[in-house]
Amino acid sequence: MNPAGKPGKTGSLMPVEVALARLLEMADVSRIVESEYLPLAQLEGRVLARDMVSTLDLPPWPNSAMDGYALNLADWTGEPMPVSQKIFAGQAPELLEPGTCARIFTGAPVPPGADCVEMQENAVIEANERVRFTEPMVSGQNVRPQGQETTVGELILSAGTRLGPIELGLAASLGCADLDVIRKPRVAVLSTGDELVEPGTALGPGQIYNSNRVVLCSWLQRLGCEVLDAGILPDDLPTTRARLGELEEADLILSTGGVSVGEADFLGVALREEGELTLWKLAIKPGKPLTVGHFRGVPVIGLPGNPASTLVTFALLTKPYLLRRQGVQDVEPLKFPVPAGFVWPQAGNRREFLRGRLEQGQATIYRNQSSGVLRSAAWADGLVEVQEGRTLAQGDMVPFIPLSDLLG
Repeated sequence: MNPAGKPGKTGSLMPVEVALARLLEMADVSRIVESEYLPLAQLEGRVLARDMVSTLDLPPWPNSAMDGYALNLADWTGEPMPVSQKIFAGQAPELLEPGTCARIFTGAPVPPGADCVEMQENAVIEANERVRFTEPMVSGQNVRPQGQETTVGELILSAGTRLGPIELGLAASLGCADLDVIRKPRVAVLSTGDELVEPGTALGPGQIYNSNRVVLCSWLQRLGCEVLDAGILPDDLPTTRARLGELEEADLILSTGGVSVGEADFLGVALREEGELTLWKLAIKPGKPLTVGHFRGVPVIGLPGNPASTLVTFALLTKPYLLRRQGVQDVEPLKFPVPAGFVWPQAGNRREFLRGRLEQGQATIYRNQSSGVLRSAAWADGLVEVQEGRTLAQGDMVPFIPLSDLLG
């Protein structure tokens, strides 16, 4: 592991910002560089591999921003003008005859010789089919100039841009049918513990259903990752070794559940045998324990097993790591201040991320903030951040991170 991945003093709690910075350093040195050309329809959520530069002016010619009449302002004396042509969008205009105007529709090319467009609401058609304009005009009025949006050679989207509907629409407007994007990160998801069973299976004594795998696999797919479902690791060392050996093609092994020095820590044993493992204690709640290391050169991030802890640590640490692996630079989540609609009387020594939602302009929080309660996140529409050592009175401003941004 890069020395930057090692925590500070033994027993101290690592600040969230430090943990994120170290993960991003690790991501930078293992950046995915392989790319592929794909059609726009397949690129939602993917990351641009190279700069997108405009190959044309947009719009390619001056066009009308209104339904109305195109004219040369110098020809208008205030008297009604005859209409010499009609121009629809997608139609090439003729040279405007001197002393005339042209009926024109939104998006249609402005005819050569015209320098403004008057909207039809300010035009009156006289009995002799001439048009009288009722308002003063200026040159360039209601004309979208050539290259108003883009010009040939202009940088439009930088490499590392994550593509959404708007970015894909912009590419289409420039005539791009496909783009070069970073290949999908291959993420192997595994859960640990004999207590876990998959939904649809009858529960035995002391067993619980594995919800973390469903959350993470769905989330990773939203992030444009290729998910390798490694299932549940039983508490058995030979099986653990064999399962990990099948994951050498992964870009990241993402586990949930305790990796420690306990008697049943077979995942930790296997990782220490053929890799490196560091246990970080984070100043974050929920989600204090985080495992960072590698197995046969494959990076490993181990999230805590409680569902809310898994959610918070994936959202704030693993998601930025995966985006940076693909070259995305701006990986910080959206955050904005809102008034607290609750009281927080006791300061803690860890940064707390409370499941909450906005109600009447204030942040309210779920009644049960236990790290084992996934229902709190289903009720919430964001995370309310409470800094270490801080108490809150009703109305104090707190940072709010919307789940819509975190979920990608």
